[in-house]
Amino acid sequence: MIESFRESFGRTLVEIGRKNKDVIVVDADVKNSTKTVYFENQFPDRFIQVGISEQDMIGTAAGLAIAGKIPIVSAFAAFLMRAWEQIRNTIARDNLNVKIVATHSGFSDFLDGSSHQCLEDIALMRVLPNMKVVVPADAYATRALLYEIVEDHGPAYMRLGRDFAPRVYEDGDEIKLGKANILRDGSDILFVASGVMVSVALEVAENLKGVGIDAGVLDMHTVKPLDERTLINLARKVNLVITLEEHTIFGGLGGAVAEALSEKMPRRVIRIGSTTFGRSSRDYLSLLDRYGLSVNKVYSKVLEVVKNEDDEVLEGV
Repeated sequence: MIESFRESFGRTLVEIGRKNKDVIVVDADVKNSTKTVYFENQFPDRFIQVGISEQDMIGTAAGLAIAGKIPIVSAFAAFLMRAWEQIRNTIARDNLNVKIVATHSGFSDFLDGSSHQCLEDIALMRVLPNMKVVVPADAYATRALLYEIVEDHGPAYMRLGRDFAPRVYEDGDEIKLGKANILRDGSDILFVASGVMVSVALEVAENLKGVGIDAGVLDMHTVKPLDERTLINLARKVNLVITLEEHTIFGGLGGAVAEALSEKMPRRVIRIGSTTFGRSSRDYLSLLDRYGLSVNKVYSKVLEVVKNEDDEVLEGV
């Protein structure tokens, strides 16, 4: 079943707004695209429109947090990066209770091209002290983790795609901030994925089973703080760890996993993600395929890596 990240976000905002009168949503003139318009329709007195001014949006949210409110700010991920200085100097440095929800991340704004696509945000947010970084795998996880970050005190960055959100979780599944979810056990390879790439990892793992490769899948929805305990326990059982993310391979999930394992459980880590800017396309899935993130491309890459590893072993005998 294909659902929508932004639809889940918008509808969950309304649920949370009904339960918590301190929640205020701040928008940067993209309410119809991010679906924060649902919150505005229900709670117009708790919705603030700042216009196309992401820096001002962050400053406004900071003031609301200081006043004891729980501001949720939302815009396209690419344009939120304009406000990185304000996020750093005001939100993160002062450890303010501001929730930043970025939509249209990765290649998901496929039609608008590289100016609207964002492949660097996890790296930029992960380096900030006090900032939690969350990347839900599907619509259900979006709902669950939005509740989690609102209830957790302190700054948080949630990264969402646009509409393509294949179902990974069933209603009632437990998803907790800071706790990775083991979706599939494996003895040969461990996929560590986030966002929409979790569904890709699951399908690739199933295909690898047909050629005798046992692959596990770990949904690392909280990139920071990283669930190192679960990661290390699973990495100990396999020969190869492969990270999958709709993000640059530099500084994102792949970087976080490689850093943790290099210090505490050395394993070979292959990072699959982007190394360049995107481009415009009329079709999201074809764009993922172009940049090596489709099921078929990831499957072929894994077989190539495994073959090369086998060849290296034989050469060393």
